[in-house]
Amino acid sequence: MRAQFVAHAPVEENSSIAGALKREFPIFGERPELIYLDNAATAQKPLSVLDAERDFYLRSCANVHRAIHAIGEEATARYEEARRRMADFIGARPREIVFTRGTTESINLVARTFGETLQPDDEIILSVMEHHANMVPWQQLTERRGVSLKFIPVTEEGELDLAEYEKLFSPKTRLVAVTMVSNVLGTINPVDKIFAAAHGAKVPVLLDVAQAAPSMPLDARALGADFAAFSGHKMYAPFGIGVLYGTERMLDAMPPFMGGGDMISEVRLEGFSVNELPYKFEAGTPPVAQAVGLEAAADWLSSVGIAALGEYESALARRFMDGIEGIPGIRILGSAARRAGIVAFTLGGAHAHDVAAYLDRFNIAVRAGHHCAHPLARRFGIVSSARASFGAYNTREDVDRAVAVLAGAGEVL
Repeated sequence: MRAQFVAHAPVEENSSIAGALKREFPIFGERPELIYLDNAATAQKPLSVLDAERDFYLRSCANVHRAIHAIGEEATARYEEARRRMADFIGARPREIVFTRGTTESINLVARTFGETLQPDDEIILSVMEHHANMVPWQQLTERRGVSLKFIPVTEEGELDLAEYEKLFSPKTRLVAVTMVSNVLGTINPVDKIFAAAHGAKVPVLLDVAQAAPSMPLDARALGADFAAFSGHKMYAPFGIGVLYGTERMLDAMPPFMGGGDMISEVRLEGFSVNELPYKFEAGTPPVAQAVGLEAAADWLSSVGIAALGEYESALARRFMDGIEGIPGIRILGSAARRAGIVAFTLGGAHAHDVAAYLDRFNIAVRAGHHCAHPLARRFGIVSSARASFGAYNTREDVDRAVAVLAGAGEVL
């Protein structure tokens, strides 16, 4: 039995659809007072996703691949169907979909495989707005291989300085690794221009789409991505599952990430031979139930309408910014023209943790800290910020309540 999905009407800011969607998330039945504005950290899970994962454990729980018995073959079929669904979700081929634990592992996989082919003084271009997951693995690579890192500056508006970006290329540039959507500023980066400059210099691109996958239609081939990485838990799927997309050409040329079962085709005392794509990168027992849940989340997002959902979340972010910009002491980080449903802000001299704790007293959940982006915080001259980020189940009433509570925070903090 597969999870059943409800056909949804289009999501629009002036509709009650988001309120109806909220009823599909059991946590809001358990916590009806909760206003959850921490979606950039992780999203809540709809019942259809929870049911899909539970159904696997109830009916199909077995290890995958090489099983002769019926339940093992069914588990394998469901796992590979999840791979096919995710390939379709991002415009790829199943052989180009590697299941990982999440964005962080996906990027580390590339750094530990493709990265090991680089030579001392080879160069990688990153941006100042990268999440640590797309910065630290490359910094570690500099220690192992002696490569150099160059960084695209971020303007006061919170946008990448593309003129400076184009100046960073040299004959030694071997990779560009950038985020599609900033997890702090919400900036939607002009990936078409990023790809044009990189591919014009015959340099591959790794795209971090962790914040884009829940709210933007993705077509890796149309974009021209060589690699793309994202996590399931931010797109309404279970924890512990993610995807690395890589073109067959790139993945074929890379050595395995880890050794163990399933990544081999044969093992001898003298050595081993590597399995075909994508299995050579999936050593050990895979997260089968989580992959089934990820498939269900992709189905759920498609049924809602991912493009309309992204526009709706951006509209909520604009409503939130319009509401708080007049509050004394509020500073909104960045003013990019294209922005996802993410807003980072500070409030006078109050520590971001105190702002978040104050909002929590009113059952409003936001994130506080450096958001795994220390260099970006320093770029804006701050140590930390509060961050509100919006999801499918958030309503205008949620936004207005958060604005009203923040309006009174300055008198207390």
